[in-house]
Amino acid sequence: MMRSLWTAATGMKAQQTSLDTISNNLANINTTGYKKETTEFQSLLYQTIQEKTTDTNGKTKPIGAQVGLGVKVAAISASFTNGILTDSDGPFDFGIQGDGFFMIEMPDGSTGYTRNGNFNVSIGSNGLNLCTSDGYSVLDTNGNPIVFESTINTENLYFDNYGNIMYKGADGNAAPLNITIGLAQFNNPAGLDKLGDSYYSESVSSGTARIEGLDENLKRSIIKHKYLENSSVQAVDEMVDMIITQRAYEMNSKAITASDEMLQQANNLRG
Repeated sequence: MMRSLWTAATGMKAQQTSLDTISNNLANINTTGYKKETTEFQSLLYQTIQEKTTDTNGKTKPIGAQVGLGVKVAAISASFTNGILTDSDGPFDFGIQGDGFFMIEMPDGSTGYTRNGNFNVSIGSNGLNLCTSDGYSVLDTNGNPIVFESTINTENLYFDNYGNIMYKGADGNAAPLNITIGLAQFNNPAGLDKLGDSYYSESVSSGTARIEGLDENLKRSIIKHKYLENSSVQAVDEMVDMIITQRAYEMNSKAITASDEMLQQANNLRG
């Protein structure tokens, strides 16, 4: 009976983590580029009660007797399915159709990655810098910050579906600036480390970043100008998962209550 107490306790702890994940999904239901996260479970070790069992005639049974000792959280994985693109009035808003991530220069000089294409232009000493809402520079395919000359009219900038940037001159023709918004892909995007603020960093699990346009084996993503990618969270699915998690938590708590009552009855036995 003591075994059941600890087993049910692991179930309550695991379901609490699942509820934490669901709450985070619902909290980010309107976060641009957010990817739904799912809690994955694994069973704990099994305790062998009888390694060899026999019937009344002494014949060996094909199945032994093992009791499970509960559950644990194996991983919290993100599903990098494409969210729905919605149109935006932002002159430097971009949405990705495909598996790519925008490359961002983080404050420590490392490269971060995001699906949030809500960009702006900041005025710096070296020109106009394409940056995130946090002020971090957006990188091109060569890993360099995207900077425009301070004398250009940003309204005349033109972006094609692969992130190539052009500039419309006085004659109305678009001339290439030889700048391409950098996109990276990963063999295992679910292995990326989450940094918060919709940023990710490369990890051993994710593999090395593969740059679109430089890696011929990659299918290039489409960059839609004046669009933003919605969160992939579906409110109805999360509410259903929340109910299931709550019921599982409740059943584990009832198992603890039942074990406690059985222990109480055993303690009250009289000889």
